Amino acid sequence: MKRLFLLVTFTATALTPGFGQTGNADNGKRLFVKDGCYECHGYAGQGGAAGARIAAIGLNAQGLIHYVRAPGGQMPAYTDKVISDGELTDIHAYLQTLPKAKPAKDIPLLSAIENK
Repeated sequence: MKRLFLLVTFTATALTPGFGQTGNADNGKRLFVKDGCYECHGYAGQGGAAGARIAAIGLNAQGLIHYVRAPGGQMPAYTDKVISDGELTDIHAYLQTLPKAKPAKDIPLLSAIENK
């Protein structure tokens, strides 16, 4: 039963438009700014009061597309008429170029606070 579930899930994902595409990070950066993603998520995807940290996220492009179409929390849903799967794939490629946050122990000021 578990094998059948995995097979069906993999097949459905593989047949999804955009599956396996890596996207264009330069275009993704342009779209991230043009479409206003930075307004909530920050220019470096660092997050802010209105949006989550999305730099170097663990989601693949299809996961990001699925989330943008039916998000949780305060984020509004964006249909493919507003932003296409291809554009989201490019934004995902851009997000993957952003560095991951350093652990607190590697930031001197935070390390000093942590060790008190």
